Amino acid sequence: MQTLKAGDKVPNFTVNDQDGNPISLSDYKGKKLVVFFYPAASTPGCTLEACNLRDHYAELQAEGYELLGVSADTEKKQSNFRNKFKFPFPLLADTNKEVINAFGVWGPKKFMGREYDGIHRKTFLINEDGVVERVIDKVKTKAHAAQILEP
Repeated sequence: MQTLKAGDKVPNFTVNDQDGNPISLSDYKGKKLVVFFYPAASTPGCTLEACNLRDHYAELQAEGYELLGVSADTEKKQSNFRNKFKFPFPLLADTNKEVINAFGVWGPKKFMGREYDGIHRKTFLINEDGVVERVIDKVKTKAHAAQILEP
């Protein structure tokens, strides 16, 4: 599977958010969008990352960015995650991996010597025309907003 890279057009998608509302890429036409993929809701690294984005949400919005979090968790798990940490942005419940596969972030991983398939923690900055401007491969969970905002 090919991961989207800078210059690639993002294919349109429609997936439900944590409340069961359909969210499409086309909803963000004309806006800058940050799509961040994380392995699983409410796990330590994912919580650090999403809370860092929450804490710097005003700065990201001041730069014109909208945010979308994506994992393969159910709507209920995403809803619990969002409500517990009061995230101001939607979390997509991509249980069928439609968005995950479109961006090419599913694949082999290693953790504690074990190999398995899962979501790679990656973030995509998408311009107003739906084209990837930048991909952040090495996400710093505690300083992710700063990575997004750096020129």
